[in-house]
Amino acid sequence: MLDATFAALSDPTRRAIVGYLRNEDMSVGQVVEKFELTQSAISRHLDVLENARLIKRKRVGQRRVCSLSAMPLRELSDWLEAYRIFWNDSLERLDQTIAGKKQ
Repeated sequence: MLDATFAALSDPTRRAIVGYLRNEDMSVGQVVEKFELTQSAISRHLDVLENARLIKRKRVGQRRVCSLSAMPLRELSDWLEAYRIFWNDSLERLDQTIAGKKQ
């Protein structure tokens, strides 16, 4: 599922949509208002996000409301954490090497 998450988030418009939905649930119309794109284009972006399980859409009355789904972002965060640890350890070893050469 990480591949779908990375693919969905590779587009700046979709990252912006996720950012907006982080703050609040929004109707499709409200999402469209945030961009200079057609409703059809935004709907395609929402389809990609929904297929990657990053958002959920539900019908509330006559509106379709989008909300952020946290699980794929948690999976992504967990995967990235291993690399954060790797880089922190690597940089710490580099610091120790540099400090040793200064003495």
